[in-house]
Amino acid sequence: MVGKKTNWESVEQVIGKSGEIKKGDVLYFSLPRTDLHVSINSIQLNPAFALSSWLAFKEMNDKVMVMGDLVLTQEEVNLVMTELIRGGIKITALHNHLMRESPKIMYMHIEGYGSGVALAKALRAGIDQSSTPIKPDQPSVKGAFLLDKEQLDDFIGKEGLISNGIYKVGFPRAEQIKENGMTIPPSMGTSTAINFQPTGEGNAAITGDFVLTAKEVNPVIQTLRKYGIEVDALHNHMLFEEPRLFFIHFWANDDALKLAKGIREAIDQTNSK
Repeated sequence: MVGKKTNWESVEQVIGKSGEIKKGDVLYFSLPRTDLHVSINSIQLNPAFALSSWLAFKEMNDKVMVMGDLVLTQEEVNLVMTELIRGGIKITALHNHLMRESPKIMYMHIEGYGSGVALAKALRAGIDQSSTPIKPDQPSVKGAFLLDKEQLDDFIGKEGLISNGIYKVGFPRAEQIKENGMTIPPSMGTSTAINFQPTGEGNAAITGDFVLTAKEVNPVIQTLRKYGIEVDALHNHMLFEEPRLFFIHFWANDDALKLAKGIREAIDQTNSK
């Protein structure tokens, strides 16, 4: 039972909003950067598309592990980092996920292990060094989703969901992932994530990240480029994971079904479910 040892309500109080219980008994917080107005080639990015910080808490042994990804402006990075370090949070990666975005955005991956409330306090103190809104949640996007969801599902080979105007679909790794010897469920950042944002006339912008082992990296890169999908970054998110994982971030704005076909072909190069 989630929360048997940890008072998740206390963690939620410290963070300042309610979390969501995800598969694997993970308490998950989404913190979309609704304060930022980011665009690529005149395409305004929906915060749910590529600009949401997240924190994921899970009981591990007699303590709590937290992992997360913070979406930050360049000016915020070191202010947030200094405060997180002061609170005992480890920085595991800092990098781009996109290219040519304006303003420039950085992504800081973090990890911590200890008391749930202490971790939450350290994270909240760090986040407060940025302009990240805690509340309210991103308002729902009204109006029809301008792509055929069933067709996207068919081309991708899996049922996605539409949330705040974005089509989202995930592909967990088939093998067990561990960090510092502790099993990490897909909802803590070890699942390939694909997002589609409609851009009109059957087109979509796509982004996300593929979670890969070393031998899968170049077959996936080759497949993405075959379909005209940009590879914007290749890097790590964790420090001591087993097996070693690499993350490819990508971008395209093109015919949505063509892109879905390319994504499916790339997924087929991986050991994903």
